[in-house]
Amino acid sequence: MHITLTSIFVDDQTKAHDFYTTTLGFQVKHDIPLGEHRWLTVVAPDRVDGPAIVLEPSTHPAVPPFKEALVEDGIPFNSFAVSDVQATYSALLAKGVRFVQPPTDFGPVITAVLDDTCGNLLQIAQHK
Repeated sequence: MHITLTSIFVDDQTKAHDFYTTTLGFQVKHDIPLGEHRWLTVVAPDRVDGPAIVLEPSTHPAVPPFKEALVEDGIPFNSFAVSDVQATYSALLAKGVRFVQPPTDFGPVITAVLDDTCGNLLQIAQHK
């Protein structure tokens, strides 16, 4: 058993498409119109056959309060591995990304937390 898809609920799929591709560097795997929304998935460019993220519309009534509570408490719901948190942090800052936690050393891991502009906090993490 392995992970093929995971979802991130986003407030606006077009805005999410731009942020996750242009800003974070993911690559679109699927972008299929489905009425009002799209089946929109992105993958790491060096792992196109690896796990995909579904940029899922936040339309279910349970989603907005869930996301708002996480953000209010500063809790990232998703984490992405990077080889160098400080370098990634600096590169994303230069692109205008807002961080709610700068790189912080927690012993075996260094993390930083950013705002994805679509209602979520994301963590970048580097295992030492």
